Amino acid sequence: MFKALLGAAVVVILAALAKTKNYYIAGLVPLFPTFALIAHYIVGKNRSVDDLKTTILFGMWSIIPYFVYLATLYVLVDRLRLEASLALAAVAWMIAATVLVTVWLRVHA
Repeated sequence: MFKALLGAAVVVILAALAKTKNYYIAGLVPLFPTFALIAHYIVGKNRSVDDLKTTILFGMWSIIPYFVYLATLYVLVDRLRLEASLALAAVAWMIAATVLVTVWLRVHA
């Protein structure tokens, strides 16, 4: 129930920000580390400090797929319909995330 309310609150905040003169701040709100806080707490309580540090390091590298998503969307948004641009940007994120996990597994195996 709490997660659903939190998600709804974020949507309301995003919608409100999108209507202000500082609409671009709506791009920052989804990056608040809500799930990272939860993940780091769980890993930190159940695993070693080294495992937590590995999780944090992987999180730092996970910025790359998000950047790929944003770059793809930036390039496509004025060339295609919004829905198609978002879909292709999401596919680009999935590809970049797959590459990241594959490389991570080979380097840290």
